[in-house]
Parts: sequence; structure tokens; C-alpha cells
Amino acid sequence: MEILFWLSLFIVFYTFLGYGIVLYILVRIRRAMKGKRLAPGLDQDFPTLTLIIAAYNEESIIEEKIRNTLELSYPAGKLSLLFVTDGSSDRTPELVSKYPQIRLMHTPARSGKILAVHRAMHEVTSEVVVFTDANTFLNRDALVLIARHYADPTVGAVSGEKRVMQDAVSDATAGEGFYWKYESTLKKWDSELYSVVGAAGELFSVRRSLYKEVEPDTILDDFMISMRIAQQGYRIIYEPEAYASELSSENIQEELKRKVRIAAGGIQSIMRLKSLLSPFGYPMLSFQYVSHRVLRWTVTPFLMILSVILNIAIVATSGGWFYWLILLGQLFFYGLAFAGWILERRKIKVKALFVPYYFCMMNYAVIAGIGRYYKGNQSAAWDKAKRKSAEPVR
Repeated sequence: MEILFWLSLFIVFYTFLGYGIVLYILVRIRRAMKGKRLAPGLDQDFPTLTLIIAAYNEESIIEEKIRNTLELSYPAGKLSLLFVTDGSSDRTPELVSKYPQIRLMHTPARSGKILAVHRAMHEVTSEVVVFTDANTFLNRDALVLIARHYADPTVGAVSGEKRVMQDAVSDATAGEGFYWKYESTLKKWDSELYSVVGAAGELFSVRRSLYKEVEPDTILDDFMISMRIAQQGYRIIYEPEAYASELSSENIQEELKRKVRIAAGGIQSIMRLKSLLSPFGYPMLSFQYVSHRVLRWTVTPFLMILSVILNIAIVATSGGWFYWLILLGQLFFYGLAFAGWILERRKIKVKALFVPYYFCMMNYAVIAGIGRYYKGNQSAAWDKAKRKSAEPVR
């Protein structure tokens, strides 16, 4: 029982903190041996690029998105803009059609985001394709900062950074901004060591020649598209200076809905990317993939529960002050999370408690998402989380 307890506790620690420590050490070793990886300069002949925005019923924000898109910097004559609005039943297609600089692809049927993207990709001829969401806003130099990495022939995809607008973060999701700051640090180190494991749909790009269509029922299409490129032996680079800003979820219920969907997509992705679990074919990528994604999306949330149960059982049978200390630490942490939940329901503002609350909510979402996936209840069609209302941050 004690062996299982320590193993469970170790995996939980490694998943959320230990991997970051190991990753940092490996990056420092790599720098000492080979020097720091440097991004290509901006004084180059940039590739042709198509920016694809998939939008579903976004009339409240689409014109602001269009204005943001038209302000993006990229060499003249090398940028194409394509909006896909399949299934939109509001004024989104009408509003997009007012701009002659933008190509609009629209069909009345709603078949899901990924089929809309596949349809758009059949029309794209540029060397690089950038994908971004309709409810996110890019910084002016995002496209050039992303495109410069394709000067390296080993790069097959480039992911930008997701930023949660700090002045618009709801009290209920205050942990979201903290979580993404930590994730951004891990992604920087992942990218420098070898490759990021998956790209965020808010802003990512691929070489057009490497794009492979994923299954129509794919939940995390951005993750699967980028990892299928990694399977071909190419690196996924992280470019934190190219970022997509978005509003936080309207409340914790909306954020939970989004996290459950991601968790269902995570277990689906693991089932479809089984070859990446083998270190023989992909030694470094497999290590990063299992450490950064697979553990989070599979066993770790269950081991969090098991470690508490085993800790209580050990204390009840054999005691020992050290096990008592660990148990008190676990109970204190979950007590903070519970207090955050209580205060959120009462709309009381104590943001410090929302970090443990958000952490526990994320892990609950994994368990719920796994259940939803195996029950076949998760659709791949657009299912937007409601966002806070605020002016976009530029």
C-alpha cells in the first residue's frame, strides 16, 4: 500500500511540477552542449501565407475580428485571407462579405469545424497556412513572427501563444491566466529541447505540403493536425511573441464545459496517436508527449484521488508523523479548492483561492471528459463556451 501511495504521489508531482524541473535541466544541458536555439531573422524572403478563420455565429464580434485581421503585418502580395462560416445562421456571412479583401466560404449546413477547415484547405495553394479563431485577436506582427520559422526545413508547424485578457478575467476563472502562464513556460522549453507537443487552436500554422486531413469526428483538430505533422518527423515550434488574445470564459460552468470537451478530445487523440507512445520510433517526442500530455489526460487525475485514499488508509493503520504531515497538506490544498468553490457560488472575490479551485476543476474535467468520450456523448461540432464581454486588447 505504501509503495502504491508513493508511486501515485510521484506521478502526480511529476505530471504538474516534476516534468517542468526535468525539462529545465535538459534545456540547460542542451544549451551548454549546442548553444541556445535562435529564431530565424525577419530579413528574409517570406513564404506565401493564407490566414484561415473559421467562424460560427459570431456576428457580435466578427467585424472587430476583421478589423484586427486587416491590420496584421505581412509582405504585400503574399497574404490571403479566408473566412469559413459553414452553418452560421446569424449575420456573420453577411458582415464578412462586405470586405472585398477577404474571401468568404459559406454553406448553410453545419457539419463541424474540421470539415469546414478541410473544405477550405482544398482551395489553398500558399506555402504556409495559419489558423486562428474568430473570437481571438492577434498582435500586429504575429504572422511574420510565425512565418520566419519556416526558413528552417525541419520545422513543420508553428504554434503561437494564447493569452487570456487580464482586464477581462472573471473572478470564477482567475486560475486560467495563471495556468496559461505556466503552460507558456513549459512550451518554450519543449520547443527549445525538441518540439512542442501539439498546437493551440487560437493560433497555429502548418506547412501546406505536410497537412493531412484528420477524421471528421476529431474533437481536438488543432492538436491532431499538428501532431500528425510531428509524426512525419518535423518539429513543432512555439513562438510566444505571436499571440492570440481572448476573453476568459463567462463563468466557471462555461470553463468547465470547455475543459470537459478538451479532455474528451485528449483521450481520443491518445487512442489515435498510439505510435507516439513508443520511444523507439520517436525517442524525444515520445518523452515530451507522455510527460506533458498523456499523463494529464489519463491516469494522473485518478491518482490524485487514490493518493488521498491511500494516505488516509496508511495513517489509520500504521500512523507515522510524516504520513500525517502529507495528509494534512493534501487536505489543506483541497480545503482551499473547496473554499474557492463555495466563494465562487456566493460570488465573493478571493482570487487566491481560485488557483487551487481551477486546478481541481481541470482534473475533474479530465475524468468527466474520459467518461463522455467512452459514452460517445462528445460531438466534434462547434460548441462555444460563452465569453466575458469586453473590448479586445491590442
